[in-house]
Amino acid sequence: MLNYKGLKGTYERLIVSEASVDRQMDALLAQHTKVIPVTSRASEPGDELILDYAGFCDGVQFEGGTAQNQSLVLGSGTFIPGFEEQLVGTRPGDQVDVRVTFPTPYHSEALAGRDAVFKCTVRAIQQREKYAPDDAFAREVGGFDSFEAMRDALKQGMQAYADQQADADLKLRLLDTLVEAYDGKIDDAQVDDALEAEMQSLRAQLARQGLTLEAYCRFTDKTEDQLRQDRMPDARKRVVRQQVLLGIIEAEGIEASEDDVALEIQKLCRQNNMTPEQLSTRLDDAAQRAIVQNVLADKALECLRQYAEIETVEKQEA
Repeated sequence: MLNYKGLKGTYERLIVSEASVDRQMDALLAQHTKVIPVTSRASEPGDELILDYAGFCDGVQFEGGTAQNQSLVLGSGTFIPGFEEQLVGTRPGDQVDVRVTFPTPYHSEALAGRDAVFKCTVRAIQQREKYAPDDAFAREVGGFDSFEAMRDALKQGMQAYADQQADADLKLRLLDTLVEAYDGKIDDAQVDDALEAEMQSLRAQLARQGLTLEAYCRFTDKTEDQLRQDRMPDARKRVVRQQVLLGIIEAEGIEASEDDVALEIQKLCRQNNMTPEQLSTRLDDAAQRAIVQNVLADKALECLRQYAEIETVEKQEA
């Protein structure tokens, strides 16, 4: 019988340091710049132009050479050679024919080495400046009345996140206490499925780094079978965790209500920066079942925590 009540655990609460808050605020300041319109003079190198343009070769407009409200910093070397220099000295409203020659080689073979004319309209000239750590930054970027209020809110958010992480770590340690003591039967087919999920996760991780599993095998001097064996313990642990959670869910009669599922969907939307409508297009039957399982698992972990004897230990962040 699964004995999941009365476990002992430690809630290791990390107190976010003032230095950490300052570093995060500095990062926010670095990420944002304020736009200063330039209206009293012509454009200079270093200015940012907002322009429309259309490209032509031999009088025929070519594909991919048209844009509206395009941002271009003069002197950045972003566009093909000779383009930016011809826009120095322009003012908002100016229409300029920029004449250039595409380099050879060029990513488009149809344009490589050809002469072109870009008909440009300058919409605006502006400069970007860094914000100072002041109330203006708080109002314009953070929506706060003062820099102090913005910093306080940032600190509270960072502490809330640290607390959530500490709580998740505690629950996982409690769960693993049960996993280590588990003596029930494990379905080999479930372990195989979990192992395949581990390998798929590895492939996805490598793909994000521009690598293949075959290349990784060569780099680590291991075969795919050896990699699978390395991940077998993690696969088995995943299955045992699922079995333990299922036991708690059944023993406690835990269910996932419509409101629970809706809240989980909202969390997924925030994590993926998507609207519910955008997410709904990806919610097939398997995804919806996974959402329900996440809700049930979270409730089971919270139940496990509520039954446990918890000691709280606080430590200061460096």
